[in-house]
Amino acid sequence: MLTIKLRRVGKKKQPVFRFIVTEKGKDPWGNNLEILGFKNPRTKETVLDVERVKYWLSKGAQPTDTVWNLFVDQKLVEGDKRRSITISKARQAKLDAKKPKPEEPAAEAPKAEEAPAPEAAPAVEAPAPETKPEETPAS
Repeated sequence: MLTIKLRRVGKKKQPVFRFIVTEKGKDPWGNNLEILGFKNPRTKETVLDVERVKYWLSKGAQPTDTVWNLFVDQKLVEGDKRRSITISKARQAKLDAKKPKPEEPAAEAPKAEEAPAPEAAPAVEAPAPETKPEETPAS
C-alpha cells in the first residue's frame, strides 16, 4: 500500500519536511517513489506539486493523518481534519483524576433565584453644594 508521508530534513533545530510517496512499511529516510513538495514550519511556507498529489491520491495512496490535515488546509481534499494523536485509556484516567470535580451545591444554602431580594433603600441624592454668587469688586 502506498502512503504519503512527511520526511524530516534540514539542519539540527532547523527542520524542513518533505512530502514523499513511499510504501507504508518502508523507512521514510530510505528510498521513496517521489517527492511531492516541502513544508518549512519556521516560515510557514508550504510548496506542493498539486497535480502530482492528486495523481497519487487517485492511485490509492493514503496520506498520514498529519499530511491529510495539511491537505485540508491547502484545500486539496474535501473533508474534516483527523485527530493525529491519541491518548491511552490509562493516561486519560490519570488526566480525569487530576481534574477538579464540580462541587454540588449545598442543600442548606438557598439558591439565588429562590431567595427574596433584599429591599433596596431608596437612593438619597446628596444636596448640591450651595454656590455663592461671585462678588465683583466695586469700582
